[in-house]
Amino acid sequence: MAITSEIIAVGIMIAGVIIAFILYEVYRWLQKRATATESKLDDILLIAFGKPFIILVLFFSFYIAIRYFIPIPENYTWIFESQYLTAFYIIIGTWVVSNLTYNIIAFYGKMFAGKTDTDLDDRIISLFELGAKYVIWFIALLLILSTLEIDITPLIAGAGIIGLAFALAAQDIISNFFGGAMIMVDKPFKLGDRIQIDTFIGDVVAIGPRSTRMQTLDYQLVTVPNSKMATSVIINYALPEARLKIKIPVSVAYGSDVARVRSILLDIGKEAAARSEYVLEDPQPAVYFLEFGESSLNFTLVVWARTFTLVWEVQDFINSRVDERFREAGIEIPFPQMDVHLRKT
Repeated sequence: MAITSEIIAVGIMIAGVIIAFILYEVYRWLQKRATATESKLDDILLIAFGKPFIILVLFFSFYIAIRYFIPIPENYTWIFESQYLTAFYIIIGTWVVSNLTYNIIAFYGKMFAGKTDTDLDDRIISLFELGAKYVIWFIALLLILSTLEIDITPLIAGAGIIGLAFALAAQDIISNFFGGAMIMVDKPFKLGDRIQIDTFIGDVVAIGPRSTRMQTLDYQLVTVPNSKMATSVIINYALPEARLKIKIPVSVAYGSDVARVRSILLDIGKEAAARSEYVLEDPQPAVYFLEFGESSLNFTLVVWARTFTLVWEVQDFINSRVDERFREAGIEIPFPQMDVHLRKT
């Protein structure tokens, strides 16, 4: 029996399918080997080139079989014109580039993000992954349309108008997004830090791409846009270290023995450091006589709390001891008063 061109074409197609199947099994085997290695580069290259190469083998086996061994009706010969083959090459190339870009960002970006405490960079990496794919495939679409000699000017103009409208509508979102990026880069605070912004004091519980959430000392959840975070003055009580210097004002009546008051306050500070789990012994407590007030002599007792979360506990302990010791010593804690003198005319 004579071997016809149709039989050859079918044989080429079958051979292409078999080769593609073998390549797919080799691809799966290499994937398992690559997973066992420490480097991520082999995984990225396999994902990027593996399946596109298998599709390329299948395509060329069918292309050769149909193009050279199967008669094609005249009205379908346009399928084999060079621009359509070029468009297919663009699709395969874009597939490879898109996979490479996406997986480089996914593997190395997430590896970098995993070293930080905040989840903001993880979300930014996810946005970059998605954005990279859309941008690459949009460029590929323009190249394909240009190759097929389709006018892309209206598409580019429309994309520009849509992009401008989107930018205007989403300017707050964009500013918050970049504010979040600045927080990630500059790192003025991290999860768990106690910060103050405007009148709010609280612990940072979440850093998102749009906003930062903090739990106040009253256990209320405050959400602050990242654009405000990036442009406001922020006090971070957790940096550069967890311990916190606490200044406790103490006022006594005029006529009190300054040396005696100073001695008692210093004793209270040392007692707090020795007996309380909240106060540090080093740096040592200190007492300062700062001013003659309108109706009192004003002192400040300085102690160091072990951590910024113990401010109220320290103040409660020391204020309670100040009240006890001053009562025992007969030292008066004054209240605001005004002397009014009436002159008889």
